Amino acid sequence: MKVLNNLDEAKALIGEELGLSSWQRISQRQISRFGKVTGDQQWIHMAPIKAKLYSPFKTTIAHGFLVLSLLPKFLEETYSIKSAKMGVNYGLNRVRFTAPVPVNSMVRGRVTLKDFKEIKNGAKLTVEVTVELKDSSKPACIAEQVFLIYE
Repeated sequence: MKVLNNLDEAKALIGEELGLSSWQRISQRQISRFGKVTGDQQWIHMAPIKAKLYSPFKTTIAHGFLVLSLLPKFLEETYSIKSAKMGVNYGLNRVRFTAPVPVNSMVRGRVTLKDFKEIKNGAKLTVEVTVELKDSSKPACIAEQVFLIYE
């Protein structure tokens, strides 16, 4: 965990890695619950037996948006800014799901500060999160997330 005292310290880290989260296992229970909550109940996510028989992956895979929903956890584990009074999720610039995430895979986030723009009472930070997939040469997801941080 990288602990920064203020936004000035963050600004000095543009282009640098802010941290690496711990590994998280993606379970079938997590996939099934996500599918039920979001209404995305495609068999490639929800039906292990059918996936074993018919999927090119031979197992269920996590929803791309489930993987994307882990970004806040990854960010929380990688860095903090002590002076921040509030942070607001501003959105995403770019998201790519570059590899499937089979059930029981391990994923983690590698976070890099891509951009920093000053705003009134704070800054707009753009971080790139590469969701690494254990034992894979390709990441599961690469996303640019934008935050407004207020001091």
